Amino acid sequence: MRAQEYCVPAANPVECPRRGKVPASPSFHAVSQTRLLRTFYIAMQLRRLLHNFLKVLAVTVLSILHTTSAQAAGPAKPNILFLFTDDMRADCIGALGHPVVKTPNIDTLVKRGMTFDNAFCLGANIGAVCTPSRNMLLSGRTYFRWKGQNLAPADGPNLPVALKGAGYETWHLGKKGNTATNIQATFEHNNYIHDDQGERLNGEPGRDYVDGAIKFLTQERDKKRPFFMYLAFGNPHDPRVAAEPYLKLYDRDAIPLPENYAPQHPWNIGSNTVRDELLAPFPRTPDVVRQHLHEYYAVISCMDGHIGRLLATMKSLELEENTIIIFSSDHGLGMGSHGLLGKQNVYDDGFRAPLVFAGPGIPQGRTKALCYLMDIMPTICDLAGATKPQGMDALSLTPVIDGKEDSVRDALFLSYTNTQRAIREDRWKLIRFPQVDKTQLFDLSDDPGEVNDLATQPEQAERVEALMKKLASLQKEVGDDAPLKVDSPSVAEFTPPTEEERAKLNATGKARKNANKAKSAAR
Repeated sequence: MRAQEYCVPAANPVECPRRGKVPASPSFHAVSQTRLLRTFYIAMQLRRLLHNFLKVLAVTVLSILHTTSAQAAGPAKPNILFLFTDDMRADCIGALGHPVVKTPNIDTLVKRGMTFDNAFCLGANIGAVCTPSRNMLLSGRTYFRWKGQNLAPADGPNLPVALKGAGYETWHLGKKGNTATNIQATFEHNNYIHDDQGERLNGEPGRDYVDGAIKFLTQERDKKRPFFMYLAFGNPHDPRVAAEPYLKLYDRDAIPLPENYAPQHPWNIGSNTVRDELLAPFPRTPDVVRQHLHEYYAVISCMDGHIGRLLATMKSLELEENTIIIFSSDHGLGMGSHGLLGKQNVYDDGFRAPLVFAGPGIPQGRTKALCYLMDIMPTICDLAGATKPQGMDALSLTPVIDGKEDSVRDALFLSYTNTQRAIREDRWKLIRFPQVDKTQLFDLSDDPGEVNDLATQPEQAERVEALMKKLASLQKEVGDDAPLKVDSPSVAEFTPPTEEERAKLNATGKARKNANKAKSAAR
């Protein structure tokens, strides 16, 4: 209706162009006003509803767009903290069943993460097993690949470079000696403890490492990027000095000896008089072994306490929920097992190391899957969403972590210089000592301590032959060309040095070490 067509009644009769005379009617006037007001009110309500609807629609659309964008970008990359110790046996964690050692902070990682019970250092071409182990770890390649030198080159497969390419801020703090200096130089932040031996002698092993890590987390890191921290401890390597409170955690006389304890190894395995084996007189008496174990456990507990400080800092910075923590070591240690003190042997005590993954996406549990320590490298790449470098011997453990595979390997190859070779399956283990023409066979299902040698039993002859063939095949896979038999083997009998001879050997070893240090400093 056009505006001019409205007829407004008045108090007196008037002419309406369309309706003629309209009598005065106050009630008609009031009704018309009420209708107009009602119409106006409804219109305002509709306007208000439309306004609110548009607001809700806008918020919904923006939320959908944000969610879609976030999904396209993927979840935030996890931070990665890699705690790597030195000379720590795989069984020296309380939560894994050790009857004495106290590791409450490492225990928390075990309880909320996945433990690999059969993680091994592949081997070593020198007595300082730490060196090839740490170089294999960061390169994902066996030490046979860089013949003629003891260090992996930085221009090959390289863990810090791979993670930096995936957007990670890479940080390292570790000991100066016997490590992977070429690859570690490619960390964005590459730091070393000022004095390895001084740190081990200060009574608080692990403190300086953790102090450096906390400083990075609280003061130095780029909060816009995920981080990869490689904290490479120099403990519990000897010399082992822990403050009195840590020593008091243990009653030395009550410390049990290893189940496979022996006063000395019965024959020459090629490492009977290396540096580590000269730390105690021959034969190793129970009292001497308990003394070493007491100091060893005290250092581990001290280091565990400092790891606890680091974990508490992570929690206070609200980093815990988006950080994958890996705990491991470069190899194991004899500590009286088989009459040996060091890591220069392919027995499980010498080469098996702890390995625990904990954090977002990691299930809780334990696995018997066989793996090398170098397999940690491609696993980290997978967890970080980084491209795995070409040319690695290592295999990712993520299929095991994700529950898709029971194991990525059916057997492991173990080696030490040209004197020891071994093949380690889930149940059977064969060790070959070519220089003295000795072979050992162990059924690990009922002899995990490798005490009952079955190699000479007639009913095991076929098994020994089959394992020797498989060992030779694994040698080719890893690039090892050392013979499993030699033309003129040495006499197997081992005659331990006298105390006077041991002192001379120690002096010679120290002199050689000092000479090597001087050469390194001159380069």
